[in-house]
Amino acid sequence: MTICPVVVSSTEEVVKLYRELSQHPELSSACLGPDVTTQYGGKYCNLYTEWWQRDLARAERVKFCRQYLIFHDGSSIVYSGPAGTCSEIKDELLSRESPSGTRKAVLRKVPGKEKEKQFLEVWDQNRKVKSIDLTALDKHGSVYDDDQFGCLAWSHSETRLLYVAEKKRPKAKSFFQSKAPELDTSDEEVGHPEKEDVSLKGEQFVYHENWGESLSTRSVPVLCILDVEGSSISVLEGIPEHLSPGQAFWSPGDTGVVFVGWWHEPLRLGLRHCTNRRSALFYVDLMGGKCKPLSEDTKAVWSPRLSPDHCRIVYLENDSLGPHQQCSRLRMYDWHTKQTSTVLEAVPRQTWGAFPGIYCDALPGLCWAADSRRLVLDTAQRSQQDLFVVDTVTGATTLLTAGECQGCWSVLTIDRDILVASFSSPACPPALKVSVLPGAGQEARPQWVCLQDAPSLLSISWDVLTLQPPPEQEHPQFGGLDFDAIMLDPCSSSQKPPPLVVMPHGGPHSVFTAGWMLYPAVLCSMGFAVLLVNYRGSLGFGQDSVASLPGNVGTQDVGDVQLCVERVLDEEWLDASRVALVGGSHGGFLACHLIGQFPDTYRACVVRNPVVNIASMVATTDIPDWCLTEAGLPYTPDTLPDPAQWAEMLRKSPMQYVNQVRAPVLLMLGEDDRRVPPKQGLEYYHALKARGIPTRLLWYPEGGHALAGVEIEADVFRNCARWLLQHLGQPQQGEMGQHSP
Repeated sequence: MTICPVVVSSTEEVVKLYRELSQHPELSSACLGPDVTTQYGGKYCNLYTEWWQRDLARAERVKFCRQYLIFHDGSSIVYSGPAGTCSEIKDELLSRESPSGTRKAVLRKVPGKEKEKQFLEVWDQNRKVKSIDLTALDKHGSVYDDDQFGCLAWSHSETRLLYVAEKKRPKAKSFFQSKAPELDTSDEEVGHPEKEDVSLKGEQFVYHENWGESLSTRSVPVLCILDVEGSSISVLEGIPEHLSPGQAFWSPGDTGVVFVGWWHEPLRLGLRHCTNRRSALFYVDLMGGKCKPLSEDTKAVWSPRLSPDHCRIVYLENDSLGPHQQCSRLRMYDWHTKQTSTVLEAVPRQTWGAFPGIYCDALPGLCWAADSRRLVLDTAQRSQQDLFVVDTVTGATTLLTAGECQGCWSVLTIDRDILVASFSSPACPPALKVSVLPGAGQEARPQWVCLQDAPSLLSISWDVLTLQPPPEQEHPQFGGLDFDAIMLDPCSSSQKPPPLVVMPHGGPHSVFTAGWMLYPAVLCSMGFAVLLVNYRGSLGFGQDSVASLPGNVGTQDVGDVQLCVERVLDEEWLDASRVALVGGSHGGFLACHLIGQFPDTYRACVVRNPVVNIASMVATTDIPDWCLTEAGLPYTPDTLPDPAQWAEMLRKSPMQYVNQVRAPVLLMLGEDDRRVPPKQGLEYYHALKARGIPTRLLWYPEGGHALAGVEIEADVFRNCARWLLQHLGQPQQGEMGQHSP
């Protein structure tokens, strides 16, 4: 499809372009059915994939499935193709195929008259055989469907299901609420006070801690077991009171349950995107009820995965506290010898041709090869993301995407060595790829087959730039570190250089990988050049890069972004008089720093939930440890900063430079943000207004830290684009929405 070149000069044109590009679907999961042998001796299996896309008319994310047939001979894909059309998936929270592939469990939400209900369903190949109203049974609170605690795991015998739910909390009453009269008074006096649960009186306003941003309804998780045949539910006992369990699965032989337990004493800190919270791997025996640790209890662990032969468990491990995201270790527990080994250590420095280290929120749900020795994972490798196979015995790693298109590769699943992945780039929406994992020693030559492609955007060209900080900006302990930036250029026929939008990422320990990103794609298609900066401290460059930033926020990261901007303005065909900043969270922190420290460079700024004053944030955020750690200060749960530490946190904050700001600023704040509470943005807004800086504030009553949700996300972009057009002027003619055939 081709749209004629136009000048983007109105909100309607921006909305039209956003609507078009936001319709590209993205992959969320994949599942392979059992092999079927044909009459000619060949094999085929069904590939079930789930996708999602934004539906702007309904203001929701629509989830749908599509199935494919894969014919293979055990070593390569012989033929593959779609089987039928897409169909929408309604109200599914979780789903899981049984080990044999003959049954499927589904957790479904159903609207009720007073409140939403949850049903746990069991389907066989032809029909629904069980539908259990979990809300009516009232054994526990809501089932967790998040990817932090949540699970839906079949026992190996396929007779039981394991899941995580909120612990049932007795209903508290007022001191002044009388007990309702009862009809039968033969055994007790009506309203006799001794028969009431006095312990719950006056408890209705007691504060219950939760796990922070996007997990505010998670307080006390419990493991629950459904007996599929008897339809009975029990809450698993034996888990220590100081632990919050999650990410659970059945142990070999179904003798018990393995789970990750997070310490919630002395207090719960925010858990989302925080892979540094003290936790360990545990096993609870169903017969004796005893719970024992399977890993060290002083580390942070997550994402355990059981091998197909039920002999080994791999999991990821970080040091507790410190940076929220780090280069992780891959550990393995042997179920029979009870020994734990380190498969892969953290990598100090990324080196091309060598394994870059593990940087991910989770391992794929199914990551083991059929030999129960190798596993497949994806990880950032500087500014791209690649697939690797790991030999858990030798620790050898092999790149599976060598020679393939550069961009962002993600593992969806691997089953019987059929590997399913997604691929995207800044100019190419996600595509579905499949391959057969070659045998040991041959992994470097997989043959990838594309099952579902997406048209590339001819309006965008992109490249990765590598930069070295000048000697005066080198870290005294971690010298020689470099960093990257991803540059998106609009393919325009205009004779005038385009304006530049600079986007530093949040975190600060995260990374822009060269994959599909809606906002940069639309901005570039509008005619803006977009610069995505992976400053020192980003993931994918080694643990030394991560460790170099704490204590240097506001200087090292700011200097890296400014160096990158000045370099591209010198070397690229850009309009240096029209440069803007767009960033969220720590990216907003950097944007506010940059317009204060370098006011002559930037003409406009757009920030989402920015950190502007670390000192005032420490008492209100769900991650107080972040404030002290990134400021280079020690943190313990009982930390109370002294005056010098308060001053140091303020010194590293953008608020220090508010008097120098001249660029107009658009602030977008989520009222429900627990990570960077909206008072941060309000503090900056009031300071700018008092100084006469053109400022606009958008307040999203149901917005969290990410300002996610289809309606909010679209409104955020529309206002961002309008602000840029207003203060930078409209870009020249660009190939709006032009796709390749």
